[in-house]
Amino acid sequence: MASIIYIKAFSTAVLLLISLSGADPVLSSGQVHAEKPGEAVHENNEPLKVTIILQRVYLDGEISEEKVVETIWSLEDFWTKYEKWQLVDMEAKKAVFRQEVDDISPLLKANGYFGLSDDGILTIFNGRPNGSKIIQSFFQIDLGKLESIKRDELKKGIPIRSKQCYEEVLETFKPYTVNDIQ
Repeated sequence: MASIIYIKAFSTAVLLLISLSGADPVLSSGQVHAEKPGEAVHENNEPLKVTIILQRVYLDGEISEEKVVETIWSLEDFWTKYEKWQLVDMEAKKAVFRQEVDDISPLLKANGYFGLSDDGILTIFNGRPNGSKIIQSFFQIDLGKLESIKRDELKKGIPIRSKQCYEEVLETFKPYTVNDIQ
């Protein structure tokens, strides 16, 4: 059953990729023919050039994009290269792939700080909290329950250098969440 689903998905992807090239996928057209199942070959043996956009979605919600131009000689090699990516969009000579990354973004590692917004919400800033751009907000902190040492840490900003630090700070401050039910 799983192999049938894979073959159907692969066949659909091959037809989509052929349509990217602008070629007529009808075998009688003489422009494209299949030598092996799942493999399209141009009569003139020229490679297909496609713009590929690779989107990486990080735990903190940041999305990075990388743009590459691929020269495709073999569809099988192409799909093998991107088998760990999810195809999310395909247009004429352009494909967008997405991948979930089990880590925080390079932006957070380089310049992310946990802090408190003016209204007491646990927030990640691009730089130290005072006046920096907000990247992400989480939950309201009950400042009455928060120890002064923890409040001072948040006021100065807690640097985020790793996924572990990111998760630990969120877990540390969860118990101080304002309860919305009154």
